Amino acid sequence: MLSVLAAAVLAAAAVGTAWFLDSRGVTPRALAPYVAKRSSGHNQAIEQSGKWMQRTLISLDRGSLYAGDDGLLQMRPGAQARAAPPLAVRALAVSSVAQLREAMAGAMPGDVITLAPGEYAIMRGELGARRPGAEGSPIVVRAERPGTAVIEMGITEGFKVTAPHWTFENLTIRGTCKYQLYCEHAFHVVGNADHFTARNNTIVDFNSHFKINGRRGDFPDHGAIIGNTITNTTIRDTGTAVTLVDLVSGSDWVIRGNVITDFIKGGGDRISYGVFAKGAGARNILEQNIVVCEHLLRGPGQRVGMSLGGGGTAKRYCRDRRCITEQDDSVIRANLIASCSDDGVYLNSAARSVVSHNTVLDTGGIVVRFAESSAEVEGNLVDGAIRSRDGGVVRAHDNFDTSIMALYAGSHAVRQLFTGSSVATLDWAGEPARREAPPAKPAPDLCGGRRPSLPAYGAFEALAGCRQ
Repeated sequence: MLSVLAAAVLAAAAVGTAWFLDSRGVTPRALAPYVAKRSSGHNQAIEQSGKWMQRTLISLDRGSLYAGDDGLLQMRPGAQARAAPPLAVRALAVSSVAQLREAMAGAMPGDVITLAPGEYAIMRGELGARRPGAEGSPIVVRAERPGTAVIEMGITEGFKVTAPHWTFENLTIRGTCKYQLYCEHAFHVVGNADHFTARNNTIVDFNSHFKINGRRGDFPDHGAIIGNTITNTTIRDTGTAVTLVDLVSGSDWVIRGNVITDFIKGGGDRISYGVFAKGAGARNILEQNIVVCEHLLRGPGQRVGMSLGGGGTAKRYCRDRRCITEQDDSVIRANLIASCSDDGVYLNSAARSVVSHNTVLDTGGIVVRFAESSAEVEGNLVDGAIRSRDGGVVRAHDNFDTSIMALYAGSHAVRQLFTGSSVATLDWAGEPARREAPPAKPAPDLCGGRRPSLPAYGAFEALAGCRQ
């Protein structure tokens, strides 16, 4: 009788604890490192218990369903119609770094600078994009075919773009610094560099592959990062920021159809992001991307898939010098976000946001944080919880998500909707779960196809449309 009573007391305590954690928005994967930290430094029994609890919480929440798959980097989200070669005012063929520097330094609107097949090693001096293009006549730096021109950068910043209307396409860019601390950015887009476009490039092994920020009161707006593969092959041994698309203070950007993976920060606070937009920018759109925090790499620390607001911005870097809000009127929609040790979508002081039709798997879910944040959250398929923290305003409509209490029980109803052992091989186990009513606006599809009037929850009707 006493054993039954004791079991009942323990069960009640467990349920009560889970309810408390649910009410505070604390997921198992968020609690696990806290337990390990609090038990560290005590006697062996306490430390071992803490480690066991950490492993148990992570196992309940994460499992091992979404292992790496080399096929992921060949996937093509978004509407990826092949662009016709640009019409050139001047067609400039280059076959050496010196010729590339010369062509960029003297570039005029409408120039198309085409790199011959081969390898280009850049071990000193950024590649400056300082001459302005013009509307309808950008300056283009490109390879004729993807994968034929490989640029190896052993420098802190590769292409530094400080003038408007530059386009970069079909390039393969690799960071090759001896110390990873020094390979910061493949592209640094600064100040008056409006209408920057990066399209169909493969960019590997940088801390922040794209860094975008203002300078002296000028801010780069109306940019586009479309159809790129952005990844790392190792944990980044650095204490500097690791955010593969790092957008600060720019407005009216479109980040669409990219594959973004493996952004593990090995030093400093070990917090990293796939994509964020912050710094008091507005009207930025993050759509139809595949973001996998841990694809082929695993490591310590916290990784967030996508964010409006990131970890916040120092006032001197903000567009309005105040950052009362980090983002206004920005959108996260139709993305597949997976395998993150922290939240899949994190909103920090992001006002009038829209978070719609995302598929979010093996993450902490979707979080709207602080009273300055407000979000319309609808049509998402979330293997985790949709929740508010610290006064954030969430207006959630017709989502398919998972309660935090269910996560503590190891229950993942959303994952059971799919077959496949990795993100790249996901298929519906049966008929997809569909919206209760048609959305007010048509839902885009991750893979670029048309969606029915009553779409499936999440980012796609069939992931097969993204496979080559």
